[in-house]
Amino acid sequence: MSQTYPRAFSHIGLSVTDLDAAVKFYTEVMGWYLIMQPTTITEDDSAIGVMCSDVFGAGWSSFRIAHLSTGDRVGVEIFEFNAAEKPENNFEYWKTGVFHFCVQDPDVEGLAAKIVAVGGKQRMPVREYYPGEKPYRMVYMEDPFGNIIEIYSHSYELTYSAGAYQ
Repeated sequence: MSQTYPRAFSHIGLSVTDLDAAVKFYTEVMGWYLIMQPTTITEDDSAIGVMCSDVFGAGWSSFRIAHLSTGDRVGVEIFEFNAAEKPENNFEYWKTGVFHFCVQDPDVEGLAAKIVAVGGKQRMPVREYYPGEKPYRMVYMEDPFGNIIEIYSHSYELTYSAGAYQ
């Protein structure tokens, strides 16, 4: 029997209603690297066209995509599909699926303010995990396109290694 090992996180895919605005937001506010300019992918018999038909089924026609990378080499694919729409309720956390992603910044409040300044939302006050004991802070935000972003002041491992929720 083979040993199970922890897999590395490769990338996440986000859907937005305006790819150019999303690239601007994620490069200017988050500081992520643009590694592939916005590109149109068309439903055809090219390798990428066939792969997308395998994923989306027939009839997707075309979409736009850009590829970015975080400072720790995690990829971010941003998609703008034809007739893209922002859901009315984008925070249905009780439904199965990814409901947020988290970034780390020691200046939680500063990043939150930048997100709000460009049309995002702060969904809660900044909170401390260990008030008066450790400076670990967090907040839930929303990007201008409706994607939920959590911000941690410290690494995931540090935040939970002492046993949270005590």
